[in-house]
Amino acid sequence: MIHVRPLHPLFVGEVAGIDTTGDLSAENVRAIRAAADRYAVLVFRNQRLTDEQQLTFSHSFGELEETRGTGISKPGEQRLHPAFADVSNLDKNNRLLARDNRRRLYSLGNMLWHSDSSFKPIPAKYSILSGRVVAPHGGDTEFADMRAAYDALDEATKTECKGLICEHSLIYSREMLGFDDLTEDERATMRPVRQSLVRTHPGSGRKSLYLASHIGTIIGWPVPEARAFIRDLTEHATQPQFVYAHKWQPFDLVMWDNRCTMHRVRRYDNSQARDMRRTTVAGTEMTAEQITSFAATESTDALR
Repeated sequence: MIHVRPLHPLFVGEVAGIDTTGDLSAENVRAIRAAADRYAVLVFRNQRLTDEQQLTFSHSFGELEETRGTGISKPGEQRLHPAFADVSNLDKNNRLLARDNRRRLYSLGNMLWHSDSSFKPIPAKYSILSGRVVAPHGGDTEFADMRAAYDALDEATKTECKGLICEHSLIYSREMLGFDDLTEDERATMRPVRQSLVRTHPGSGRKSLYLASHIGTIIGWPVPEARAFIRDLTEHATQPQFVYAHKWQPFDLVMWDNRCTMHRVRRYDNSQARDMRRTTVAGTEMTAEQITSFAATESTDALR
């Protein structure tokens, strides 16, 4: 039987009474799902997972996303199984990435508030991140409760948000940081997708804002007005009362629900190894009808 201790007044629970390195019973899977519906972010301490064990644990909650075709790594550059998102600062030989390494610069986008895979037509459900080697200083992961942020909006803003559709793309979030060194093939894999601005969680029934740094515009709005509005909503949603900062301990395993949270990593000393391995449980449905390939290409060109 699992036990959950709240780590924040609004969300985030520390889970005890379970060993994620072994096979999960159906009862434990249901209990973890229920806890995720309640807390949105779950922390499991001292889980010394192998990659295979992390894959097995993650598969208990659904099909997994693969990282092929979603970033800038070339064939043969990957350090991990393609079901892992490698959010470390290490190359395939486990050496530190140089400060000007292209993959490192691209990955700095993880320091912006985002929701994993919101740039895919069917966005992610859960992310499961294992801290194999944690940064000695810095490197906290901050989470924002998008349900509480939605609840705290005034009624006029809730009405304004209703029915709005945003375009998400990795191109926009990376160009915010000045990373525009993308090939035509890479741009083609990062065409904008449409996501609803407000989502209703199927487990809890609660509404939440669905925000990310990947948002470039709102359908039907002038781009400057859309970006100003999204900026205001993001500032609202990331106020201190809605945010939990996770200070990593070795072999922490953190599982979060992308449908109702945002997150970002904080700066850390890049001269020290930080080995973080994320598996991502795929979503099962779109939040909004998608545009055609031709229209997506036009939208991508507009972001350049």
